[in-house]
Amino acid sequence: MTTESVTTNPWREGTTRVAPSVLAGIGAFAAVGVYVLVSSISLGLWTSLGPGPGLFPFAMGAVLAAMALLWLLQELRNPSETAAGVDRGLVIAVVASLVILAAVMDMLGFQLSMFAFLLYHLKIRGRRTWVSSLIIAVAGSFGAFYAFNYGLNVALPVSALPFLNAIGL
Repeated sequence: MTTESVTTNPWREGTTRVAPSVLAGIGAFAAVGVYVLVSSISLGLWTSLGPGPGLFPFAMGAVLAAMALLWLLQELRNPSETAAGVDRGLVIAVVASLVILAAVMDMLGFQLSMFAFLLYHLKIRGRRTWVSSLIIAVAGSFGAFYAFNYGLNVALPVSALPFLNAIGL
């Protein structure tokens, strides 16, 4: 299956239009942006102490909606060329690994489950060297865990298994 960004109109030779799949992507980004924008207003954009909890989501929703609009204008002005086919094996592998990650996160904790997820994608799917795969997986799992837990004070899940929890995983 190939996804094309440009399709030709058989009735008007030489003209191009934006492919429906590209319009669907633009519409999805615009819809998410507008939803976040509208939903964040109920959180409160400003408080007596300063920025409220809805200010950042409001800004991100506005940026996402604006980017979707710019993407639409860019595609209408100059539709992009034919894209390469989608590797279904890659899509299935990513979705399956995300489902597995979500399933084992509570049992193994963030550090081990994210380490295994990253190592799989870097070494097996991405065919990186063992050294670079291990360095990136350690930084992306253990490094992110400590950055969030101790730097940002945001708790990420720890292992539910007592022997892993006892050693801080």
